[in-house]
Amino acid sequence: MKSQRKIRYRTAAGVLALSSALVLSACGSDDNSDSGDDNGSGESSAAAGGGDITCGGSGELLASGSSAQDNAIQQWVADYQAACPDVTVNYKPVGSGAGIEEFLSGQTAFAGSDSALEPAEVEKSMEVCKDGKGINLPMVGGPVAVAYHLEGVDELVLDAETMANVFSGEITNWNDEAIAKLNPDAELPDTKIQPVHRSDESGTTDNFTAYLNTVAKDAWPHEADKKWPIEGGQAASGSAGVSSQVKQTDGAISYMEISHAEANDLTTVLLDTGAAEPVAATVENASTAIGVGERVGEAPDMELELDYATKEEGAYPITLVTYEIVCDKGNKPESLDAMKSFLSYTASEAGQQSVIDVGYAPLPADMATEVAKTVDSLS
Repeated sequence: MKSQRKIRYRTAAGVLALSSALVLSACGSDDNSDSGDDNGSGESSAAAGGGDITCGGSGELLASGSSAQDNAIQQWVADYQAACPDVTVNYKPVGSGAGIEEFLSGQTAFAGSDSALEPAEVEKSMEVCKDGKGINLPMVGGPVAVAYHLEGVDELVLDAETMANVFSGEITNWNDEAIAKLNPDAELPDTKIQPVHRSDESGTTDNFTAYLNTVAKDAWPHEADKKWPIEGGQAASGSAGVSSQVKQTDGAISYMEISHAEANDLTTVLLDTGAAEPVAATVENASTAIGVGERVGEAPDMELELDYATKEEGAYPITLVTYEIVCDKGNKPESLDAMKSFLSYTASEAGQQSVIDVGYAPLPADMATEVAKTVDSLS
């Protein structure tokens, strides 16, 4: 059973303010070493991404997993490697499920996942994490946008029940009465709806199906899962794959991390949550949702629980938090210093702020501080 100890992460204003500085400056572990300039502690520091990066280790740092965080990872890698050329970070966006499998088989130093480890996965991690186990470190958040391609329709409102019926195939045409009722001013064409889902096991799918099952259970009885629960239909691999397919297909709709929708110039659905106004899939609105999230993992694990059914004004509930999954103890000694150095940067003020412009929501300040402390304690 997962722990039910809950800690709420909120700013004084009740939501995460994007414009406020995160309180942590970049740091590295005390025993990191680097072949660059010596600052007296076996580490080297360089300015990048608007703050100091403390370099550590050398060689190749292998990781894989979530495609939803890929654009954030690429930003972090560019910042980090400009400051720390002795480390090459190699991240493969193969999807959360595949990333966890590679981590559990000892192929990578850490995995990226849009959903926390399952109890059976934690158990299996003990084979790789000598004298330790796999833990979840939240690192970045963002909205799971529902993006569509429908000629002549530049704004579209859906609620959870209607969305569930669209993705289950119960609603088949865009001018269906249920959609028209939510969009009285739109000229909806009699175009066939073509839902697209992820073909790979994905934390994005897990979050999206969790939302539908929580808020529209009668219309979506399927439990949350990394694997799409309905047979057939159009599918593509990764957030890049589904976004590309939607762009090419009139009538298509899918779910994806917001930066992939923006990269393909796709229009995203406004979500009727029961709040006074429909809520857009934006970084700011995702941050509002993350800010009222609660921690359910026991230290050093930092698994979070978000409220998919929230009706708080400006809170976009289909929001995911991407975890970096590491061993608390028993990490690979050849990559430990480099991993701690890199993840210390990603959790820092500079690292968190650097990914806002590519469509990601930074962590609440107190959460980021605790993540960095946990990274520093890894062994």
